[in-house]
Amino acid sequence: MKRIPMVLAFAAMAAVICLPAFAATKIKGKTVNYKAGNEVMKGYLAYDKHIKGKRPGVLIVHEWWGQNEYVHKRARMIAGLGYTALALDMYGGGKIAKHPDDAGKFAAEVMKNAAVGEGRFMAALEYLKKQDSVDPERIAAIGYCFGGGVVLHMARQGGDLKGVASFHGSLATATPAEPGVIKAKILVLNGDADKFTTPEQIESFKKEMENAGADFQFISYPQAMHAFTNPEADMYAKKFNMPVGYNADADKKSWAELKKFLAEIFKE
Repeated sequence: MKRIPMVLAFAAMAAVICLPAFAATKIKGKTVNYKAGNEVMKGYLAYDKHIKGKRPGVLIVHEWWGQNEYVHKRARMIAGLGYTALALDMYGGGKIAKHPDDAGKFAAEVMKNAAVGEGRFMAALEYLKKQDSVDPERIAAIGYCFGGGVVLHMARQGGDLKGVASFHGSLATATPAEPGVIKAKILVLNGDADKFTTPEQIESFKKEMENAGADFQFISYPQAMHAFTNPEADMYAKKFNMPVGYNADADKKSWAELKKFLAEIFKE
């Protein structure tokens, strides 16, 4: 039996190990600048450069931590599904919070002025629509935590979106949807053990959606805490004594629901 030289064996092994990394290079991700009023916003655009022609676009709204690597990773994952993804900037300048106090201040600045927040979302939406790889008639938005509240707000305002999906997002609102206003289909992915969302808020949200005539689905995952999709949640919990935590099972199942949801709304 002929023996394979050791150097060739190592070369073959290296080639196999590197295959996943090589395959991942088809997803192009880059920081992009666009304007909301006079302010420069820093988003993150991701798409599969090997797909030809226009495809649906998906906006992704970050957690209250801001424009960090976690939301960039989600943008690349969305791009891996065959869509063009834009992780938009709700804070301006691509701000990233390192402490909950800063995150709370950044989020509060947006929440206290609805017109500013809506303007920043719409600026990102228009930027995404203008991309060569995007079909402007097929756009959805997803959000995490703070971002989940943002996409639900835009749906309540009658945003021209095929659908919105909220992962462990805030449900309460001071401006409930009026009957017939909501155009987007809605998917809410909630953690059953989320300390930031009360049973009363869940019941109120469901009644609001029913009264508004919205096409919505609400899924709650047992034992899943706030931020259940973010692997860094356990670190935040330990470092800042926060009631958050990663749940791998809920993360996997909620992502599967999102994939199904996007396929359905973009097929119509």
